[in-house]
Amino acid sequence: MLMTSTASPETLRKRPLRGLFKHLGKSKSGLALTEFAFSLPIFLGLGMFGTEMAYLAITSMNVSQAALSLADNASRMGQTVTGSSSKTIYRSDVNSVFAGARLQGDEIDLLENGRVILSSLETTNNGRWQRIRWQRCIGTKNYSSDYGPQGINERNDSSFVGMGPAGEEIRAERGSAVMYVEIFYEYPGLFGDSFVSGQVIKHEAAFTIRDDRNLAEGVANDGARNPHCNRFTAS
Repeated sequence: MLMTSTASPETLRKRPLRGLFKHLGKSKSGLALTEFAFSLPIFLGLGMFGTEMAYLAITSMNVSQAALSLADNASRMGQTVTGSSSKTIYRSDVNSVFAGARLQGDEIDLLENGRVILSSLETTNNGRWQRIRWQRCIGTKNYSSDYGPQGINERNDSSFVGMGPAGEEIRAERGSAVMYVEIFYEYPGLFGDSFVSGQVIKHEAAFTIRDDRNLAEGVANDGARNPHCNRFTAS
């Protein structure tokens, strides 16, 4: 007996598609690739975040070391002067220690992204009161010392008792001075603002001067450039 198909041409065309869909529904050959595609953005984001945090920590360490080196170098200003038991500090001396800070921070563009403030903490009124005798700055960003400008003193402002964190302020000894450094650095971010936004790194350092100085002169004018704190420049 001869059998003939009564299926319509449209039905016959759909049968291969049904078989294909059924096969795809049971297939597991692309499962790993699909899972990888979904998880890749997560692991990539975690990797980028970890890299950003590591770079932030390294940058913070570089800023800290720059502050320590500058304070140490500033405390030694005048040591190369001979023939005088009491050294006078000149503008060129300050420019020299700032040049060292610029070179040390060149890798992170310290002066382009930050502000370096060097203050001389001294005493007045026979050692009774603390004061910022002079202050010099360099860097393109507009930051001021957290402890006050040049000339602030304990006698006129009772809130000024020294420089440093509250309750742990450093005070200069009579007849001596402390070179106090503050560095503000606007962290640019390794991946822009994706993970860190508006992060300002600040580090401070202080060293007592190594030798006798002529403190009455402050920073004497020898014709060199005066890096005063109302100028914003990286040079």
